[in-house]
Amino acid sequence: MLLQNHYNLSEFPLFDQSIDDLPLKGRKKSVLINTINQYSYCMAAQDEDFKKSLQSSDILLPDGVGVVAAARFLSGEKLHKIAGADVHFHLLNKLNAEGGKCFYLGATENALSKIKERLATEYPNIKVESYSPPYKEHFSAEDNAAMVQAVNAFKPDVLFVGMTAPKQEKWSFEHKELLEADVICTIGAVFDFFAGTIERPNQIWINLGLEWLGRLVHEPKRLWKRYLYYGPVFVKMIVAEKFKPQTAYTEAQKAYVNR
Repeated sequence: MLLQNHYNLSEFPLFDQSIDDLPLKGRKKSVLINTINQYSYCMAAQDEDFKKSLQSSDILLPDGVGVVAAARFLSGEKLHKIAGADVHFHLLNKLNAEGGKCFYLGATENALSKIKERLATEYPNIKVESYSPPYKEHFSAEDNAAMVQAVNAFKPDVLFVGMTAPKQEKWSFEHKELLEADVICTIGAVFDFFAGTIERPNQIWINLGLEWLGRLVHEPKRLWKRYLYYGPVFVKMIVAEKFKPQTAYTEAQKAYVNR
């Protein structure tokens, strides 16, 4: 685990510094950056592979007001919300200043083409390549090999993976040791936001901590369950964590030590 300073939200070590303090240099292996929000927190409780992928992050960013509020409720800790879009722009600015290389893995050819067009205008010093994987629930061994080969042929400084959660986190964790990239960053919907194929909510919504509401208004059919169902589920889980009996936790510790 890369993090030296971190806050534990239940079983997840969250990065608790500002985005400018991301520890990206001086590593022999790829740095894996994931984000966690209230929806992925709930999904991880149902999917052990997804949970392991998040826990194995080198940097796990608190993406969303729900996670930030939960940290304050549980311990009084004041975390900085760092969304996938924030870390994306942060890394692009860094690459542009250094003349670096990035690779986009995911999304459609149309979205990837628009991303390249925007990068050429706004970040002209970045060399970029991309690959659009097949749209399917489970990749074959041949699919995985083709993706790894495409990335490694380019050897990017930063690999952005956008295949929606939990697929992107699982894939990145499973293939991390095979990928020749200094940083691997899973950013999901950011591909479409940056390409302009999906509109990100106005900055006013973001500043008010209501980006989730703006997204829900724009895509109610796809996102209603994420926010209106899993939102209350998340609150219930955090409240249960807050008032979990200390004796039960102690017994669980003893059982682990004596197994």
